[in-house]
Amino acid sequence: RCENLVEVYFLLQQQVMAASAELEPELLPRLLERFNEVLSSLVKSSFLVEKQPPQVLKTQTKFQASVRFLLGPRLLKAAPKPYVVRADMVTEKQARELELSNYSNTLSESTGEILHNTVALETNPTSGTCCANFKNVLLKKIKRCERKGSESVTEEKCAVLFSTNVALTPSDISIHLQVLSLPIVVIVHGNQDNNAKATVLWDNAFSDTERVPFVVAERVPWEKMCDTLNLKFMAEVQTTKGLLKEHYFFLAQKIFNDHSASPEDFQNRHVSWAQFNKEILPGRGFTFWQWFDGVLDLTKRCLKSYWSDRLIMGFISKQYVCKLLSMEPEGTFLLRFSDSEIGGVTIAYVIRGKDGSSQVENIQPFSAKDLSIRSLGDRIRDLGQLRNLYPNIPKDQAFGSHYNSEQRG
Repeated sequence: RCENLVEVYFLLQQQVMAASAELEPELLPRLLERFNEVLSSLVKSSFLVEKQPPQVLKTQTKFQASVRFLLGPRLLKAAPKPYVVRADMVTEKQARELELSNYSNTLSESTGEILHNTVALETNPTSGTCCANFKNVLLKKIKRCERKGSESVTEEKCAVLFSTNVALTPSDISIHLQVLSLPIVVIVHGNQDNNAKATVLWDNAFSDTERVPFVVAERVPWEKMCDTLNLKFMAEVQTTKGLLKEHYFFLAQKIFNDHSASPEDFQNRHVSWAQFNKEILPGRGFTFWQWFDGVLDLTKRCLKSYWSDRLIMGFISKQYVCKLLSMEPEGTFLLRFSDSEIGGVTIAYVIRGKDGSSQVENIQPFSAKDLSIRSLGDRIRDLGQLRNLYPNIPKDQAFGSHYNSEQRG
């Protein structure tokens, strides 16, 4: 499309030049100036990031990225030597200034030191593409900017600015091309990864396409948050089985710390960034996102097939489990994600007393480490007190395909 538009541009330019003698004297310069503006605008918008750098970027770690110039094959044919594209780190403030100047300003200083940050812009004759591939770039260090109020380093967004100067043939106009990557959160230690992912997820999910970099809403509709958590869960776990209405209800009770509202009440609420990943959950030592991310990690590593077979209820409160199981026969059990630990799955089951009274017991949660030693299926087989998966499926029928064949001594 860009190449077709540029052909139209050259055609129009030829027609104007051919008719120049018949035009009023002051009209020709005005038309030619307008032509240059149109060409410049088209050329600038055809320079884009094809492969984004990682949005959570650790210093001293190699990463890859690539930019593509859609009009390169058409306009850079006669270039004596390849143009070079530079990659620089920019702060949110610098990104904003570039946007406001419509990318006509050039960068005054880089906010971090990137090694191997210049790459040739090369045309590939077979694929007909013009790209600069950054294969082993490394962010050596980052200069932190002044943060607002209680903002932490994992809430600070920056970006990579890719830039180059090209001279276009046949018109020989010199144009400065630059394009920003998606927002990036820079970390220096792996323990910041979890909070950095929260910032990136919130930005990707809730920012407007046309925005001042990198402004994003502080509060969003709960329904939108449900869609985001569901998409994230399915993508991370690599499953087609998403979250259900009852899961959203439990998650709403958790994030809003409200056990009296109905599912309909939550539909009209807004959830804030602070509730998502700033405020500690009541009586816990972690935020909602840190807890949810732990569940994601555990399910991805150890529980994917169980979740996909719908054997794990997962997102359900302890209180509701007691309500569900109290009327069930002895040995009825279900699986839920632990409330008190990050990345744990626990088994709740019914015991009946001699007088017929029921009691619901919760087994200490299993972590990813526990389940890597002995799988969930085999642990369920080991526990004689577990008989039927709620509502009423014999455990061997439910979990049989997940047992490992082994010698019984």
